[in-house]
This record gives sequence, C-alpha cells and structure tokens, in this order.
Amino acid sequence: MFRTLLIANRGEIAVRIIRTAKRIGLHTVAVYSDADRDAMHVRLADVAVPIGPAPARDSYLRADRIIGAALAAGADAIHPGYGFLSERTDLPQLCQQHGLVWVGPRVEAIATMGSKIEAKRLAVAAGVPVAPGYDGEDQSDERLAAEAERIGLPVMIKASAGGGGKGMRPVHDVAGLRDSLIAARREAEAAFGDGRLLIEKLIERPRHVEVQILGDKHGNLVHLFERDCSVQRNNQKLLEEAPAPNLSEQARHALHRHALQLASSIGYDSVGTMEFMVDAKTEDIFFLEMNTRLQVEHTVTEEITGLDIVEWQLRVAAGEQLPFKQDDIGCRGHAIQARLTAERADQGFRPDTGKIELWAPPANVRIDSGVATGTMIGLHYDSLLAKVIAAGSDRDKAVAQLATALDQLTVLGPATNRAFLSDALRTDDFARGRATTRLIAENWPSGWTYNPEDMILARRMAALVVRIAGGSSDQQSPWSGKSGFRVLGPGGRTSVSHLTVKSDAEAEAMTVAGDGDQFTITDASGVLDVVATADQGILVAQVGETTYRFPFAVNGHRVAIRARSVEANFEVRLTADVALESASAANNADPNNITAMMPGLLADVMVAEGDAVEAGQTVAVLESMKLFTDLKAVCAGQVTRVAAEKGKTVRAGQLIVSIEPANAAADS
Repeated sequence: MFRTLLIANRGEIAVRIIRTAKRIGLHTVAVYSDADRDAMHVRLADVAVPIGPAPARDSYLRADRIIGAALAAGADAIHPGYGFLSERTDLPQLCQQHGLVWVGPRVEAIATMGSKIEAKRLAVAAGVPVAPGYDGEDQSDERLAAEAERIGLPVMIKASAGGGGKGMRPVHDVAGLRDSLIAARREAEAAFGDGRLLIEKLIERPRHVEVQILGDKHGNLVHLFERDCSVQRNNQKLLEEAPAPNLSEQARHALHRHALQLASSIGYDSVGTMEFMVDAKTEDIFFLEMNTRLQVEHTVTEEITGLDIVEWQLRVAAGEQLPFKQDDIGCRGHAIQARLTAERADQGFRPDTGKIELWAPPANVRIDSGVATGTMIGLHYDSLLAKVIAAGSDRDKAVAQLATALDQLTVLGPATNRAFLSDALRTDDFARGRATTRLIAENWPSGWTYNPEDMILARRMAALVVRIAGGSSDQQSPWSGKSGFRVLGPGGRTSVSHLTVKSDAEAEAMTVAGDGDQFTITDASGVLDVVATADQGILVAQVGETTYRFPFAVNGHRVAIRARSVEANFEVRLTADVALESASAANNADPNNITAMMPGLLADVMVAEGDAVEAGQTVAVLESMKLFTDLKAVCAGQVTRVAAEKGKTVRAGQLIVSIEPANAAADS
C-alpha cells in the first residue's frame, strides 16, 4: 500500500475520501483553488497545496498543477474522486510518467468507455443490448438531424464524452431539433472539450438503473448489486436507492449479467458503474454508458453491502487482490440517498449562491458533506452541498427515516432543494417504488413550488424577526435612527412598524403591531396574532394553539428563515425607506433587456450590435455551477447594445443584451 494520497478534488467527495484514507493509515494531501482556501477538505487533510484561481479550468482541471502538487507534497498516489479529471486520460498518463499510483482503472479503459460512442460499440460486441441510435463519424448537423428523423422522434441527443447530464437534450419535434443539436454540442465542448454527439431513441417512461462493479488487477471481478437513480432533474440524479425496487428477479439478474459481461470484455480493474435504461412497462434493458470512476451515489451500495467502496478502490489500486467472491457479498436491507443542492427548485432548479448562515444537519442518518456554517457557495462548481443517506431493514423504513431527516435538516443562506426532496419522497409514484425519470414532469407539470401557506408564514416571521431582533451585530440595525419606525401613541398605545418584505421581484407591505411578546401582523393575506420571542437565532412563536421554533439569521436588511417546510430569504425594510425604482432599474425590468437571472460566467455571446434577432433566438449562454442556460430574445427586433463580454463573470440582474422590438422600430 502507498503511504501518501493526494485527493484531486474538492467538496464532499474530497472529505469522504480523506476520512477513509486516514482510517486505513494513509497520509492525505488536499488541493484547493483560491475559492476553496477555507474549505472543509483543506482543513481535514494533513497537507494542503494551492493549485490556482477559482475557475475549475485554471485549477481542478489542470492535470499539470495536480501533478506538481503531488510531487511537492511527496504523494505517491492520486485519487481523482468524481467529475473534474476523473474520466480523462491526461492525469493518469502523467501519473505513469512520474511513477505515481493512479487510483482508478487502466488508461485504456478510461479512453474506451469515456466515449459513449465507443462504449456502445463494445456493448454490442459483448452481447449487451443498446437502444436504437446513431453514433457515426459524420457529425454534421445535417447528418445528425437526418438520423434523428430516421430513428423516429422522440430522441435523446447526448455528448459522446459526457456525464452528469451535460450535453443532453431530449427532442420531441422536428422544429426543436437543430437548436437542440447546437446547444448540446456547445455544452459538450464547454464541459468536456469534445463536441461529438450521438443520438438514441428516447424511451418515454424509463427507469435509470445502474450496477456497481469492482475489479482488481488479478482478473477478479464482482458486482455489488444495483441502484435505482430514476428521480432526476435536468438529467442529473436527485434520489438514489439500493437495491432497485419493483424489479423482477429476471430483470435484476440480467442487469448484473450484462454489467459483468461488458466489464469483463475490457478487463476492468477498479471501481466503476454500468448504467442502463429499463423500460418501466416492459422491463426491456438498454445499456447507457459506463462511468470509470467512483459514483456520487456509491454510498447506498456501501450501506447494503457493508463494504467501504473507497477503501477497496484504494486497495485494488495498490495491487491487492479482492479477498471475496461474488457469493460472499450479501445485500442487506435497503438504503436511499438524497442529494442536497444549492438550487431554487421553485425556479426550475436554477443554481443559487451565497454564504451558509446556518448548517444544522440531523444526527440520525449518514451525512456526507463538505460544508458548514460560514461556507461560501460560489458559482464556479457543482451545486451539490451534501448527501443525506438513510438505511433500514426494508424500503419503507429507509424512506421514512430519510423523510424525517430532511424535515429536521436546516440550511439557511443559499436556497436548497430540501423541501422539494421531501415532497418527492411523498409522491405516490415514489412511495410505491414506481418512479421513472418522468417523476417531476408528471407530478409537477407546471413546476414544483413551495407550499404557499408556509411561504406566507415565512414572510410574516421574517418581518417579526426584524421587529424583535433588529439588524445583525456587525452592521447598523436597519431600524436604528429611523424616524417613524415606531409610532408610539400616548397612553400606552401599541407601537406599529410599517414594513416592506421583498422576496425575488415581489414586495409586500406589512405591519407589525404590538409590544412585549404580543404581536399582530397584517398583510394582504389577512391578520395573524402571534406570541413570540427571539434569541440566539431562534424565533419561538405561538400561532393559535401551536408553538414553533423558527431558525433565522439576519444580515443587514436580509433575513434567512426556516418556517415549517420553507427556507427562504427576504429583504425587510421600513416602507418609508423603500424608494421608487430608479430609471435604470426600470429599464432593466424591460423584457426586451436580456439580463442574468443568477450569478455566472458568460460562456457565449452570439449577437452583436445591429444584428436582427427573432423571438426565441438564443443571444447568449450563461454558465453557473456547471449548468448552461440559454438567454433568449422575447421578441423579434434589433440588438441595440451588448453590455457584457464573453468569458466574464456577471452578477444576478446584470444587463447582457438590449433589443429594440421590431414594432417599436417601425413606429418610430
């Protein structure tokens, strides 16, 4: 076994690997970008080495800097984690050149299976079924479009070098085909440096089921059962469980057999995952891809097998032989994982950023995380904050335990998908173990949103927090020195605060009247009487016969609060101090001005001043947390201004492109 391990990654997976490495007696080395100087993985490692600026392309994706850090720290092995360089050949090749152990499969396996096109060809040769599709060398838009029509819509366009849902576009009609090809290729080139695409027949109601593989360098190969990862948004997984529910034993054994057939055909010698689509109705099985690395969801397999997969990944990389055979590996009970992400699930799962004001995880489940109170969530990396893993003797117990854990978990600061995950667990489809990749679309066809009553309560409690607790300790209170903040009448009349509470673009007038611990809140939704006190970040409020404890954090005019199912951020100000919108803000609100809906990197600007554009035409592309969003013109017209530059970071609300509508130009 090697002695010093460098982890070429960040966040929760770096923390996860460090803990196992230390448990088996290894010295650990972390690497970090400028944005991660104070990150948890940096603090936990024995040594930490800086590798460059915040953008991943200048740090975590620089194989030369990773190798330089390993040599400087005296490491003799490198673990890539997942993402970043884990499925590229440049880092393992450099490891070979410098005599370092690569914790992963042979370079040839990475190169072969890293191409979805080549992987499908190998699957066919190994007798593993694949979906009808096109993976030819002719990558022209014309040929790809023709092949899509030949296969028959709907189809799925995929990046050949892709993973993690990047470079994927479902196409249901001919009208959207060419734009989807352009968008998928652009995203593939940006994410993987490889714009090659393949096209597959889209299975309308598929389950996403994968098989964990473990091989050593002595020819031994086993599977560690399967996982169901069907609950996804934007082709990225959110809930994963093992074993897969409601599979016939015939389909289950076929999945295991196909996975071993394909892995054996390439002499696979590490941890990896074979991914399949399973038709929910017929149980027909189609190979999707192989991930030649550790998976985010490896945790649920660990829970049902009792194996530390990271440990065995390290041991087989060091040349050790697997001491167990297939029949020695048992499957006990059930496990399920929820991915907690910094996202606005109520706004199409768009990424969110900011400082975590409060991180309060539950104690009764496994939490794999790389964050804590005070962690800054930036725009440069994936939105994953933590993985919440529950296990039980059967599926119902595991699901119930996870639901309880999500209800107990509190994160204040950036928005998270916690409430959505809780709702998803309680859908009939998921409860019955019948979820497909269509779960979100079928249960929330207009998009998921918060419980409206809980959002009203959260807004009211945010106002009450400010009335009671005032501003943050490190800033002047928004209420100090404000004439008219309290209207104190003679003879002991109650004081009244006139407030404006803003969330996103919506502002609501509200009054909070009362003294001591007795308050009356009045807003557009009615009147609410509350008995409340606030101390050390907890608002204790009696509403009717029920007493609640609402965690909160105040930073200037900003209030982050958890109220029942809702965690939200509000801006609370005196109504007297809320000025009219400035002319520039009014201009930015014009729908003909294309603005950034979130902080990000402007990956592309596709128009210039004077260009004519059509309604729905993509004018720019915004990248945030490894996701790409097309910014589109809402009307036909002429570009009058390009206000931001490709490759530059933009803030939320920043103007990107101004368009003069065609009818406005005609009128003038």
